[in-house]
Amino acid sequence: MVGEDDIALRFPVLIGDIGGTNARFSIVLDANSEATEPQIVQTANFETIDEAIQAAVLDRSSIQPHSAVLAVAGPVDGDKIRLTNCPWVVKPRQMFANLGLSEIVVLNDFEAQALAVVALGEEHMEKIGGGSPEPSAGRVVLGPGTGLGVAGLIYALRHWIPVPGEGGHMDIGPRTPRDFEVFPHIEKLEGRISGEQILCGRGLVNLYRAVAKADARPTPFTTPAEITAAALAKSDPVAEEALSLFVTCLGRTAGDLALVFKSRGGVFLTGGIAQKIVPALKAGNFRAAFEDKAPHRALMRSMPVYVITHPLAALLGLAAYARTPSLFGVQTAGRHWRA
Repeated sequence: MVGEDDIALRFPVLIGDIGGTNARFSIVLDANSEATEPQIVQTANFETIDEAIQAAVLDRSSIQPHSAVLAVAGPVDGDKIRLTNCPWVVKPRQMFANLGLSEIVVLNDFEAQALAVVALGEEHMEKIGGGSPEPSAGRVVLGPGTGLGVAGLIYALRHWIPVPGEGGHMDIGPRTPRDFEVFPHIEKLEGRISGEQILCGRGLVNLYRAVAKADARPTPFTTPAEITAAALAKSDPVAEEALSLFVTCLGRTAGDLALVFKSRGGVFLTGGIAQKIVPALKAGNFRAAFEDKAPHRALMRSMPVYVITHPLAALLGLAAYARTPSLFGVQTAGRHWRA
């Protein structure tokens, strides 16, 4: 393991965005190339990440990557990196022997999403209120998916510096009288309700069941997709309320994080769920909850929020980093291995 921050990766570079449900891989051939056509696999179909890379990338191409930059959904700590919502364990030293790699950098998946905010143009974003972003001000990225990912992004010393964290596990609680009726029925994790118990796919199902229990209503839907579809179609009042409460809680959490980072550069919602519920996010309660942060309502009103609409944003962020690591202040100490 090596600890320097100013690295120059040897091409070709394998890039990978590994979430709890899906893993997306591509290859950056050189410093002037766009990434190759992404290969997307379901994590449940492979016992290990090494098997997934072999089947999805190496067996399909004559290109042998020398280096890899992998973004994983979980804290990067030590030589055995466990994903939070997937049984895979990333073992960089083992990858040298199994996959023929000679250098590996492992980042948090939402660091990659933060890098993508810099790499993407506004044509890949949909604005949800607020004023104009300040070019070099702090930013926040959060995304409900299999879990709830969070990262900050700050500009200092002429570098964009992603700030990884586990903000999806912060406590979240009731505020309104209706919240106090619904929240007792939300499934807890070791006695507490964190953001991830509400603001992710299973969290939406959790909310839907809690709303139904509060009113002794039936729950015919079992998946986030069914609940979202029924809510957007206005065909089921329990699903509608569940999605509305989901959006409100997302607004509250996004606003809290925006206060932490004073995100005058913008707050960015990423991931498949955010992309699918843009109409609900524009309905008004997201923005109202986001701005309801007395005594700082005026500050919150000025902050723009964007939904990132590019389906593979994290890969674009990783590709930008792989091509020119020196542009980004990514801390690689303890997360950079060479054979």
